[in-house]
Amino acid sequence: MLCTAAYRYTGPPAIDCFCLNQVKRPINISLAAAMATTVASEGFGDIVSHYLDKGIVLIIADLLSLITVSSCLVIKVPQINTIRENQSSKGISILGLCLELFSYTVMMSYNYSAGYDFLSYMEYPVLLLQEYVLIYYVFKYQDMLGKRTQIFAVFYVTIATLIYLKLFPIIVLTFLVPFCTPIGATSKVLQLLAILRTKDASSVSRTTWALSAFTNMTRIYTVFVQSQDWILLSNFLISTCLSSSVFAAACVYKQKTKTA
Repeated sequence: MLCTAAYRYTGPPAIDCFCLNQVKRPINISLAAAMATTVASEGFGDIVSHYLDKGIVLIIADLLSLITVSSCLVIKVPQINTIRENQSSKGISILGLCLELFSYTVMMSYNYSAGYDFLSYMEYPVLLLQEYVLIYYVFKYQDMLGKRTQIFAVFYVTIATLIYLKLFPIIVLTFLVPFCTPIGATSKVLQLLAILRTKDASSVSRTTWALSAFTNMTRIYTVFVQSQDWILLSNFLISTCLSSSVFAAACVYKQKTKTA
């Protein structure tokens, strides 16, 4: 009806403009949609192409980082479940756990403050969350959840908050990082000695220590490729050897416990 009325109009040919506009709109919408799809496809293709340009060495490093982080999501869970099921933390070194907590905290803070790629240290936040739960249950079954522990917990949270807000002096973290290797190593040595001394690995999870050895081993590759930070490399090399030793001891003494 509108087109017929416009056709009878003797003035300028308004019908052409009206009808043409009605036809152009869906065409313009279709063209816009097609162009958007093309741009999106090209954008995604450019992203993939740019990522592949990194080279196979760095791509493998990223894949190993993802595998490491995925493994760390559950690395402490078997140990936590073992303690909960047994309602005992016999054979677990408390000092070793505290040293491990210190090592994880400093390493995460150092990487965070240094501005390293988050994927290269993403496992530390995950490990810390599980470490808190593990320490809680170990302390619970050894009746150590007193005021002294609560005071240390408040102090720890205060320092962690300052680090997160980047109000903590980075020079202190840089000074502490070299100590993480001997401290982390000491925590594992203490755990190894606890197993050898008690000759009982019933509360020690072999899965946890196997995953620990594996994740430390993958980090040797990723750190070497991405940052070549020799402080971090030495830390992961030593940690791999010691985690493997604890795993071996747990296998031996868990088997002996079952036999007995």
